Amino acid sequence: MYSVVLDACVLFPNILRDTVLTLAEAELFRPLWSEAILDEVRRNVIAKRKVDPALFDRTLALMNASFDGAMVDDWQGIVVGLDLPDPDDRHVLAAAIAGGAQAVVTFNLADFPAKQLEPHHVDAVHPDTFLLDQLDLAPARVLDALVRQAQRFRKPAMDLSGLLARLERCDVPEFAEEVRRIAL
Repeated sequence: MYSVVLDACVLFPNILRDTVLTLAEAELFRPLWSEAILDEVRRNVIAKRKVDPALFDRTLALMNASFDGAMVDDWQGIVVGLDLPDPDDRHVLAAAIAGGAQAVVTFNLADFPAKQLEPHHVDAVHPDTFLLDQLDLAPARVLDALVRQAQRFRKPAMDLSGLLARLERCDVPEFAEEVRRIAL
């Protein structure tokens, strides 16, 4: 199965995290992350969204429980030999290598140049492109997953159109527009 490391910037916006993980639940791909990635997500969510740390820890625990094998271990020794424009991103590529991922899904494409990723057979993919690829590969499954995701929202209730509007604000506008074109 196609495996991807989800960078912290993809797991930070709640609605985008929920969407990506909903598609992973539909077995469209295998999500991967590391403790370092989840720590970064946790720090940012708590600082920027003023979320109760205990509540967000529960979210992270549910993610790990729901996706057996998503947590990549033994990546630390790989970091030393990696060269990226931002040394703080080396742990993400190390997790991809250790986890056998084919891609890193990230908004920060400039931090993951193809030249540095090619020797490891890893690509960097923007979330909008990644979601569009999933839609191209399995449109019915993606649409079904999105409808199920929207139906989970109760307060306030949300339909597919509302979900797409929120995803658009999460910087995946082409995906939102393509789903609208197909489904609405």
